[in-house]
Amino acid sequence: MFDFHMHSQVSFDGRDTAFNMANAAVSKGLKEICFTDHMDYDPLHPEYRYVFDIDTYNNVYDKLRVPGLSIRYGFEFGMLPDNQTQFQKDLSRREWDFVLGSAHFADGQDVYHAPYWVDKTPYQGVLKSLEETLACVRNHDAFDVLAHLNFASKAAGNPCRQPAFYKDYREVVDEILRILVDKGKGLEFNTSGVDACGDYLPGAEYLRRFRELGGEIVTVGSDAHHANRVGQYCWEACSLAAEIFGYVCTYEGRKPVFHTL
Repeated sequence: MFDFHMHSQVSFDGRDTAFNMANAAVSKGLKEICFTDHMDYDPLHPEYRYVFDIDTYNNVYDKLRVPGLSIRYGFEFGMLPDNQTQFQKDLSRREWDFVLGSAHFADGQDVYHAPYWVDKTPYQGVLKSLEETLACVRNHDAFDVLAHLNFASKAAGNPCRQPAFYKDYREVVDEILRILVDKGKGLEFNTSGVDACGDYLPGAEYLRRFRELGGEIVTVGSDAHHANRVGQYCWEACSLAAEIFGYVCTYEGRKPVFHTL
């Protein structure tokens, strides 16, 4: 099985070493992982850059070897509607296997934190985040897979952390999914929401709709920041992906690899 979304101490928010996380993956029966550390940029405060040092990244990961485990090299880019130039700069830093595109900001604020949610109902907060995600996927082409759609559902600042059901956001979600399909991009089945808000990010109904619209690429990731969360619920997510798609994807050299399940 696979985990294609994790953050070691190379990332500003990682809490464990890459070695510990890789060994945790082996202990949980995973065969292939990808480290996807953050490249995030605050839209209102450009001096705040939540990015990793590329020399540190290279020194840590290029030397990392764990028997029985394939390790891929990626990053998670924080998309804003207008930061395509920055994306290209980050892409040029080295050769990558996999690039996640994510949308962490809306209304100029980090969706994860409480100030974003002031004067918004939980529904409004999720909807605004999805609308920002829509603007990002419209404007960006450099990512491979969209990470944790409906990320706002698990945000610590969300006063009502619960699943964001597809039916409640159908119009904006369908537009996001259609753009992903048209651009040949994938959708991530992120397991971090199971404990945080009671469902995957996004839930299985989103994956079914993505498939109905012609989506072909699906990856699975735990979004682990600690070794004890590596691979968490990934087996279950792969089983659901098998029901919906018949396979799950990994990436090598920015190309999807399809694994029949």
